[in-house]
Amino acid sequence: MMRLLKNYLTFASIIFCSAGALESNVVSNLSDLPFDENDHLNAHILAFPASGPCGALMKAQIEATFLYGHVPVAVEGDAAEKLFGSNIPIKPSAVTDCPAVCLDRGVDSSLVAYPLPEKYYNPENETHQTLEQFVASKSCGRVEFGFINYSGKDLALYWVNGDAETYMYPFLQKERNTRFVTTFIGHTFRAKDPETGEVLLEHTVEFNGVMGVSNHINYHRKRDIREEVKRTMAGEWTKHLQVKRTFSALGFDKGHLPNDVFGSMRAFYYNNRAPPNRLMEEWDSKGLYVNFWETDCNFIQIPWELKFIWQERLKDVVQEWVGETEIEQTDLYGMRQYETGARLLTHVDRITTHAVSLIVNVAQGNLTEPWTVEVYDHANRLHEVVMEPGTIVYYESAKALHGRNSPLAGGFYANLFTHYRPIGDPNWYMKDNPEGTPEPVLDVGKCELVGKPNEYSQGAVKCENDAIGPHLSPKMITATSGDDLYDLWLSVGPSFEDGENAVASDEL
Repeated sequence: MMRLLKNYLTFASIIFCSAGALESNVVSNLSDLPFDENDHLNAHILAFPASGPCGALMKAQIEATFLYGHVPVAVEGDAAEKLFGSNIPIKPSAVTDCPAVCLDRGVDSSLVAYPLPEKYYNPENETHQTLEQFVASKSCGRVEFGFINYSGKDLALYWVNGDAETYMYPFLQKERNTRFVTTFIGHTFRAKDPETGEVLLEHTVEFNGVMGVSNHINYHRKRDIREEVKRTMAGEWTKHLQVKRTFSALGFDKGHLPNDVFGSMRAFYYNNRAPPNRLMEEWDSKGLYVNFWETDCNFIQIPWELKFIWQERLKDVVQEWVGETEIEQTDLYGMRQYETGARLLTHVDRITTHAVSLIVNVAQGNLTEPWTVEVYDHANRLHEVVMEPGTIVYYESAKALHGRNSPLAGGFYANLFTHYRPIGDPNWYMKDNPEGTPEPVLDVGKCELVGKPNEYSQGAVKCENDAIGPHLSPKMITATSGDDLYDLWLSVGPSFEDGENAVASDEL
């Protein structure tokens, strides 16, 4: 069965399907779907019931439907149970009574059974009134693709249709001028120099994503890094003291993404994980919170429609953590991929909009030791939280100081960040806690190190009050000023006394 499926995956051939081809593509176990060497789905799949009246109705309709690069696969047994449960009618009156789902190329095999609700055929949706409309909708074949210009000159973007090209718009430079196009899998775009006609990019869209023409270069200027960091830490300390309101006992917590949201994020990341989809983040005009002068910091920009779906779902997750205070979305940023040696200065986020937030770890690899997120609680005690792909850290990001001062040891680490505040209230931070807000955990009694100095998120520090949780840092730091934040940055980073490092870090 795997051989038959793989033989069917020629991208250009997936337009209309013969009855014989449909009969060949039947799987009873989702592990029989076509996965690549990294165990990610290597094609977009249109899955539908294999047998019964729904099977016959679906096959007849699919044979006459343009599939936008999707491989039709009939599922039975365990595969049908996992994707459709008991939602396969025994006596459907029409194909619109039958289930179908589009599975994204790039999703992990462990997450393929958890598509987003938006990926299912739902005739009550005005874009799903026929199977043909469903396949042509954003649930399947319609995607969003972005283009970023780092070529050094303004270009022109064209849609290519056979031998003809249609001018779309000026293709200006840098991230702020990124243009996302709503299009379909299989459509081709071309970026040209309007003066010479030179083609700098031609790309056929295969998934939701983004692509750059060339790449950004972060330019460095001569600066005293230590002095700037010291001033920055003093400023961040002052900012976190401006926030009166709290939402939770410690100011942070650890949790897990819903499987369907995680699967969607993983597919997007996997499909866009390498250049020219993954590009250098523009840091040369943003300050020094990320040590861009010492190591690369990469970025994968997220299309608007996908961003909206994720943020709405993540809002429900954060709302459950916050409790009765109703929140609204304000921002979603990422995906940012840190590389070996990366550091993130201790800071707080934008005070009017970033009341409660999530850090989402989407992917990591080849780490030689955990890269903890450092969070200070309401009593300014340092906690260090270990994250794995699919885990989230809730945090009160305008109040709880947070960062990653220890350099990333080996590999890469990809995150996204999403932010919320009480609905319509930019002055939330000035207000008293409403009734029912958890009391901040301030006094936890005597604490002692009972584990190893490099054990994180395992209860290495034991306090008399167990409410402190398992993440208290073995460093046992309680900050009292910006100087303490600066001292931590100095103590865990590269030495400034090593000649070569001093030049790299101090004279940029």
